[in-house]
Amino acid sequence: MNKHADVVPNTLTEEAAAALSRAGFSRRSFLAGAGALVVSFSMRGALQTAAAQGAFEGGTAGSPPLNQLDSWLAIAADGGVTAYAGKSELGQGISTAQIQLVAEELCVPFDRVKLIYSDTALTPDQGITSGSQSHPTNFNHKNLAQAAATAREALVELAAMRLGVPKEQLVPANGVVSTKSDPSKKVGYGELVGGKKFEIKVDPNAKRKPASEWTVLGTPARRPDLPELVTGQFEFVHNVRLPGMLHGRVVRPPAVGATVVNVDESSVQGMPGVAKVVVKKNFVGVVAEKPWQAIQAANKLKVTWSAGTGMPNHADFYNYLRTQQPTRDTLLVNSNDVDQKLAQAATVVKATYYYPNQMHGSLGTSCAVADVQGDKATIYSPTQGVWPLRASAATLLGLKPENVHVIFRRGSGCYGLNGADTVSYDAALLSQGVGKPVRVQLSRKDEMAWGENYGFAFVMDERAGLDAQGNIVAWDHESWSANLGNRPGYTTPGNVITGTLAGFAPEPFMARSPAPEPRAYTNNSNGVPSYVAGNVGGKAEGTGTVKSERSLTHNIPSPLFTAPLRSPARLQNTFAHESFIDELAARAKADPVEYRLRHLSEERLIAVVKEAATLAKWETRPSPKPQNRRSGIATGRGFSCVAYEGENGWAAMAAEVEVNQDTGKVTVKKIFFSNDSGPISNPDGLRNQIEGGALQGLSRAMGEEVTWDEQKVTSVDWQTYHSLPLGFAVPEIQVKLINRTDESATGAGETSITIVAAAIANAIFDATGARIRQAPFTPERVKAALSQSVSKA
Repeated sequence: MNKHADVVPNTLTEEAAAALSRAGFSRRSFLAGAGALVVSFSMRGALQTAAAQGAFEGGTAGSPPLNQLDSWLAIAADGGVTAYAGKSELGQGISTAQIQLVAEELCVPFDRVKLIYSDTALTPDQGITSGSQSHPTNFNHKNLAQAAATAREALVELAAMRLGVPKEQLVPANGVVSTKSDPSKKVGYGELVGGKKFEIKVDPNAKRKPASEWTVLGTPARRPDLPELVTGQFEFVHNVRLPGMLHGRVVRPPAVGATVVNVDESSVQGMPGVAKVVVKKNFVGVVAEKPWQAIQAANKLKVTWSAGTGMPNHADFYNYLRTQQPTRDTLLVNSNDVDQKLAQAATVVKATYYYPNQMHGSLGTSCAVADVQGDKATIYSPTQGVWPLRASAATLLGLKPENVHVIFRRGSGCYGLNGADTVSYDAALLSQGVGKPVRVQLSRKDEMAWGENYGFAFVMDERAGLDAQGNIVAWDHESWSANLGNRPGYTTPGNVITGTLAGFAPEPFMARSPAPEPRAYTNNSNGVPSYVAGNVGGKAEGTGTVKSERSLTHNIPSPLFTAPLRSPARLQNTFAHESFIDELAARAKADPVEYRLRHLSEERLIAVVKEAATLAKWETRPSPKPQNRRSGIATGRGFSCVAYEGENGWAAMAAEVEVNQDTGKVTVKKIFFSNDSGPISNPDGLRNQIEGGALQGLSRAMGEEVTWDEQKVTSVDWQTYHSLPLGFAVPEIQVKLINRTDESATGAGETSITIVAAAIANAIFDATGARIRQAPFTPERVKAALSQSVSKA
């Protein structure tokens, strides 16, 4: 039996354990079957309707197969349903929506479904919970949705045999299959399959329930975790306690690039509670009986470090991005006539936009607990990918992946790569070093300076040619950004700081210049403006009308670790595109919304633009606002929109702001959003995603920026890293949800945040006539833009 099966919190949730007990199975027998109910008979002989799906699809060796129904669902003797998913609940509400999905497709009440997610002993490998992919991955025509549809059809067929009635005359409802003509003639799911495995494949041809028949999906179901969250009873990873558990503290280098010369373990000898100093190449940490003892020992431990490699000048970093060699160059679109069209244009408009490195800045610091005993390891982690962590942690520890068990426990809120994987590695290395369970919670400084991988900094040049009527005839986009590391994935622990310190290299930088011609159209990074045709290989797949187009990106090695941060690259590129389209509209003396619509061709993007404008009661006129004030408080409105990743959600936004021209302070008063993510699973959950994205986007637009000196990061606490403070003026937010039940499900976690910065910048321009092209929009930068606007006037 797994030695951690009875620790708190349990390997299985109490709800899942109770469901197993009702079905007559122990946790021991359940775990022995690696997540499937193991009994001596099955339903395979009775069920012949599920079509063969072919070979194993996706996942990792050892994962429950994605093409097997039992990997996704189990039904207990009382008819209760347990669902298994590899997409984690990070606070975004996906677990609620997944329960709704299963309840809907299986025709059972919401409260009869229990969801177990992200545990390598129990759940299928669905990669990483990221990229606005959880909804499209599990809610379209594969995985959890298709498994539930398969189970419903299988249960109806079993009922047909049990009742002696053709399946066409049966209807499933509330966990019971009954005859249409005589509802008293019925049989419950528990009677049909409770406690048994289905042992059939997921049927790709099983029919999903149409939205017109939904009773659970499409409704605002209450989150099951909410009562415990609001009453302080929810157990995060920070609350995990194991028998004999010790506490660890890492000792990071004093400068970027510094390496260990010597560790004087005698400097902490005799300190109360200190168990061991752990050193692996440049990774250093201490383990003690209590957290405070570990903190004191880490502070006192004498480590001699080499000099650091130095950091580029922060004030000149954007020029650094432009000038470094070698680069990796990529052409996203190229009509090969942009220079010619620009030369022929009546007017050429140019602008450059700047976006800084930013951090996730989770309110709580990252935490993990690991127990490495000999050749086996158990890790309680807030990682967004338990199966990738299982593989990469095995590499880090020198173990076989099948001997590493990763159990997700929710940590600090995060869209991207905060310190979750880093601290999991920290705990694992310290536990391996001491041979006992170790809990590590990063300090605020370690989290912000060393724990997480930052969002990408960008420099973006935009050029466009206009004809005599102000229409865009050519658009040229060129960007520079830097990266180092990434998510560790399955194979690269060196992509985060702990892995690198322990001797593993980050993924290599692959230079490439000049950029090859694009072979296929993709706008995953939103590097292609929404207003160009996206023509690659003779086929226009973009969302705009401008046929003369070029988008060229340059990537260089970064001095800082980087990785996805909510809307990675998409936010930065959209800030530039949507600010620039506003500048072009102003040059053409056109209304910003009308000008966008003039250059859009894609129906769903056009629709969200119109809906947001209607919601905001948009006044048709050019920007800036006529007769705007030159001092005191000025008001204005701005607009922006995006087809996220080209086809993974559509959104538009209008913002109303006040600008104090004497101080440079900007206050966002109102935000109006329209959003299209296909069929709406949970309107409350979707609205929460949009509103939360708006507020995080506001924080990133107005104050957040990673800073450093010649050797190290200096934004290491809430005084030096400026996210929105408690008590800030929350804007009024109105949201219009577009429900397209006839379309595929798309993402929703990153649509709104992507367009906030541009809408605010455009509103500042509308209010004052001052164009601000560098984020964040601090009072100092706003004042500088105001001064520049006055001097030009």
